[in-house]
Amino acid sequence: MPLALLALAVGAFGIGTTEFVIMGLLPGIAADYGVTVPTAGLLVTGYALGVVVGAPLLTVLGSRVGRKRMLMLLMGLFVAGNLLSALAPDFGTMLAGRVVASLAHGTFFGIGSVVAAGLVAPERKAGAIATMFTGLTLANVVGVPLGTLVGQTAGWRATFAAVAALGVLGLLGIARLVPELPRPEGTRLRGELTAFRNPQVLLAMAMTVLGFGGVFAAITYIAPMMTETAGYSEGAVTWLLVLFGVGMFLGNLLGGRYADRAPMPLLYVALGGLAVVLALFTVAAHHKVLAALAVLLVGALGFATVPPLQKRVLDQAHGAPTLASAVNIGAFNLGNALAAWLGGLVITAGLGYTAPNWVGAALAATALLLALWSAALERHTPAPAPATTEPAPVPLPVHH
Repeated sequence: MPLALLALAVGAFGIGTTEFVIMGLLPGIAADYGVTVPTAGLLVTGYALGVVVGAPLLTVLGSRVGRKRMLMLLMGLFVAGNLLSALAPDFGTMLAGRVVASLAHGTFFGIGSVVAAGLVAPERKAGAIATMFTGLTLANVVGVPLGTLVGQTAGWRATFAAVAALGVLGLLGIARLVPELPRPEGTRLRGELTAFRNPQVLLAMAMTVLGFGGVFAAITYIAPMMTETAGYSEGAVTWLLVLFGVGMFLGNLLGGRYADRAPMPLLYVALGGLAVVLALFTVAAHHKVLAALAVLLVGALGFATVPPLQKRVLDQAHGAPTLASAVNIGAFNLGNALAAWLGGLVITAGLGYTAPNWVGAALAATALLLALWSAALERHTPAPAPATTEPAPVPLPVHH
């Protein structure tokens, strides 16, 4: 794999760390600003909504900028947002910093997926995308625990300063290692929007929302589920999240390995397995070992869907993949927000802390049905010709 993918993975590591480390820092931030923990939770919600809005917005605004330069600008925005969070004198400024950092998230992964896929041979696209996303999965294994430890020992501001430094490292790596990749000539916003007329693109995005939503329906409430139901101590939750990150890492490797060879069968296995594991999690949550195994499997099966779904969006967008790729990243966060809300509803209804697992199982099962529908449509629909920016050549007379 090209070294340029390492630079993209470093950027992904920083983005993944800042997205998830906030969960372990909320009590300290709430105490420092004199707000409640639920109010501090707006830092999580604000980030997710920033990704959903920022992905298409910045992709459109940057449509006339070369991809390498755009990646560098996005990392600069990410650094600025985290520095603002580190120095924020009040909660409102802190929230603004989180939103600024989040705006870079979806567009970075969207453009980064296109760049990564363009650096390798066509049969290795999914593997290249998975390599970039390895940074995101490793963030949950290494970055989040270390960031939480730094926050607990040196203060949460030091964590965000360290994440900003990671962003600088990613920016320098992109500047040094990623080749110049100008925007393809002739690509316009109208051309990018035509990708959304393709039902296969929309189905892939719906699978993204529902499939990864199934993961977050359970993981959002992992702390009360593990402490109140499984009997773990509060301190063990951090290591259970590390286990979830290990599962994501393994699932990403699996997805990258097989998404180029058999993408749809991989989706069937991953989404079907995820639905089954989430359903069984309602029982496994009452046993420590089984609960830990379920956390690992949810991470692995959930993230195994990421490379094939991201590659499917790129392939189906037919010559105008950038906006669709970025919007699909926003779809992950939309699924996270939707699943967390639905999981909260069933808990509030008095169904217990394991009830979100049933919500997740239903979401994953629905995503599996969409995958089967997508494959059926593909079998009965001729593949559209790739988009072209050149007019069809006029045949010239042949002189003998």
